[in-house]
Amino acid sequence: MEITTLEKFYQETSALFPEGISKEIGHFNVFKTHDVVAKYRKKPTHEMPYNRRAYYKISLIGGRNKAEYADKVVDIEKNALLFATPKIPYHWLPQDDDQSGYFCIFTDEFLVHSKSGVVLDDLPIFQPGGVPIFQLTDEAAVDIDYIFRKMYKELSSDYAFKYDLLRNYVLELIHYGQKLQPATSLYPTHTASARVSSLFVELLERQFPIESPNQKLNLRTAKDYADRLAVHVNHLNKVLKENTGKTTTDIISSRIVQEAKILLKQTDWTISEIAYCLGFEQVAHFSNFFKKQTTFAPISFRA
Repeated sequence: MEITTLEKFYQETSALFPEGISKEIGHFNVFKTHDVVAKYRKKPTHEMPYNRRAYYKISLIGGRNKAEYADKVVDIEKNALLFATPKIPYHWLPQDDDQSGYFCIFTDEFLVHSKSGVVLDDLPIFQPGGVPIFQLTDEAAVDIDYIFRKMYKELSSDYAFKYDLLRNYVLELIHYGQKLQPATSLYPTHTASARVSSLFVELLERQFPIESPNQKLNLRTAKDYADRLAVHVNHLNKVLKENTGKTTTDIISSRIVQEAKILLKQTDWTISEIAYCLGFEQVAHFSNFFKKQTTFAPISFRA
């Protein structure tokens, strides 16, 4: 699967690179959705590309759309707020020509200069396992539209500290989204077992995405993770069962299946290459695993 870099994004959209922003403070830009969609419609195929992106993105979506986020599909009937992370690909499919809203793109370095010292991947909104697409009421859509309009106007200003102000707007959007999340996502129980669970999930997600046929999972079994976390495998299994209701092997298998689905659908890699990347020495073992988890053979799922 191809990775959409900032350079490729600007090539695909024919968008103008914002003046005055240096590599030292990361990258930020904001767009009107209608303008970008109009440019895609002039191409032979005007679907938004389903790629991993090398940047973060926050979108206010107005209009009927379908968002494919990892292996999940969300139908958007009117208004939605979408948060995208470089870790997980998504596909945005407009369902009609009446599209409105805004979106901004930025790198993690852009917020490093924020006085809050925020680390994007530590924020609940960007944690793995969720689907950070929120359907919005008309009132909420107006509130978020106002933030984006301030962003859009400020980007072209000559205010000396405009990027500090833009960082504040980005953080405002992030906090708005986090307020829309269930309380359990925002305030996890800070116990020793919850800490082990959190570290396990973080370690698991570090193994992904698989971006090259030559890349291979470093950690494959429950014992691999237990050893890395310096706990007994039985303890890790007990902790995860208490906190998630699933065993260590179940969680690992589920995440591998999720990645397998993405690679099968969105790359032209052979089944053998995908099996190797995901830690299977033989294609037959991968095929049996995938069929057990999904009821489909890999080649049937790809078709």
